[in-house]
Amino acid sequence: MKKIFVSIIAIALFAACSKDFLERSPVNEQTETSFYQTPEQALQALVSVYSQLNIGDYDNIHLVSEIASDNCFGAGGTSDLTWKQWDRFQEASNINLGLWQRGYTGIYRANVLLAKIGGVNWGADTTLKTTYSAEARYLRAYFYFDLVRVFGNIPLVTKPLTVSEYNMPQAAPADIYKLIAEDLQYAANNLPATAYQGISPNNYGRATKWAAQALLGRVYLYYTGYYNQPDLAGVVNKTQMINYLDNVINASGYGLVDSFPRLWQASGRSFVGEDNKETVWSIKFTYKGLGNWNQHNGNRMQVDIGIRSQVIGPYYKGWGAGTVTPKLWNAYDATDTRRGASIISIEDENLTAYAIGDQSQYTGYFWKKYMPLNDGNADSKGGNFQIDNYFDDIIIRYSDVLLMAAELNLDVDLSKAQNYYNQVRDRAFLNTTSRKTLTGDANGKKLIMEERRLEFALEGQRYWDLLRQGLSVAKAAIDNSGGDSQFDVGFRTETQGLFKIPEQEINLSSGVYKQNTGWSN
Repeated sequence: MKKIFVSIIAIALFAACSKDFLERSPVNEQTETSFYQTPEQALQALVSVYSQLNIGDYDNIHLVSEIASDNCFGAGGTSDLTWKQWDRFQEASNINLGLWQRGYTGIYRANVLLAKIGGVNWGADTTLKTTYSAEARYLRAYFYFDLVRVFGNIPLVTKPLTVSEYNMPQAAPADIYKLIAEDLQYAANNLPATAYQGISPNNYGRATKWAAQALLGRVYLYYTGYYNQPDLAGVVNKTQMINYLDNVINASGYGLVDSFPRLWQASGRSFVGEDNKETVWSIKFTYKGLGNWNQHNGNRMQVDIGIRSQVIGPYYKGWGAGTVTPKLWNAYDATDTRRGASIISIEDENLTAYAIGDQSQYTGYFWKKYMPLNDGNADSKGGNFQIDNYFDDIIIRYSDVLLMAAELNLDVDLSKAQNYYNQVRDRAFLNTTSRKTLTGDANGKKLIMEERRLEFALEGQRYWDLLRQGLSVAKAAIDNSGGDSQFDVGFRTETQGLFKIPEQEINLSSGVYKQNTGWSN
């Protein structure tokens, strides 16, 4: 961490970011003493926190978590190793360094803003101060949630550190989750209750009251499941959590898009557009970096999962990472509209021109969600296909809110749980005859977890959903053997599902940090 904090101080405060309000000019000639004086400078500082959301190349956390799950193999080219190491839970010294640095850079920037915001001259209107503070705390919670799920045992930093404080000891996960819960509660209580229809398009991608309440639900379910706890670190109990999600459902103005395939650009089904009524929160991307490798405006995950080294059908080229497992394809009913909208089947789409080439772990299935398209590809827009793909990364959809609320209501209000579950399933099948009956027990939860797998396949949720059901459940799902050895995967329960802390950070801590169980230094 020492290297991270020292290097961050030298970073230009504000990188060019993404769309609309995030597309602001870089400011890199200000000093810290002359900055944080005006509301506009505070907004620029807030943008610098948002900009860290765009960081992630081959190690994008969305992609990494899908590869770690039973939805995907590591794949890529025959000489690509890193994705396969995540897939097989293999050792590598600094494989997770990008994940660590992304999170702590975002946290550092949020902490600086929160420490300085009281010195801004807000004039007579202090509303912006509260709003910016709430957004910064939402983002800090988001970064911490990624870090604590991935690494478990991490330092807790809530202020800019002095040099003598760099090597802080790792905190208990419960302390990290307590801060996350408090930050999200603050955001939920202090961001305006503007319904979706009233949000200015210029503000899409910013944290909202509804995003904070929904993310709190995700944190609650993961923490209580993975750690087998009755509430969220003593901050949020089950009744409160149900009320938060009910508020999103009843007051936010968000809802389901009429057809699941219309949510995704590559489905070929009259794409409804980004920032639609189902997108509770997303990370914004644009092609406007135009080939500048120093910018992180583009969604670099897209080139990772693109069909390897060839333009075929409507799809544009990429590196072939994360080939989809046949068992995910086979988990769908043939009449489920989510299957063809989520996954490309080379055979079913009759892509006869496809050539395997040096694609490793070829299964016949690739991502359709987030697949770059030939029409409007980054190269044709004056950019570079490796870095300037521009589909937004949807973090929370309204259907997730419905299924989280259904899960929490199983043993509280079964009819409400059934109603929420039915809405998601009816949309998937475009009928009411494919419903399944929930029960207020383990069987009911199993149905919801199965529905989550189908609804959110390739959206970065499956690995965490497996872990919160228990390590034995995760191992049973992820383990793969028999037949071709290139597809052999073994989940190592001794790691407890946690990733390896980068050795660089262990070394820089001068022995203060301890490696996670199951991983060597």
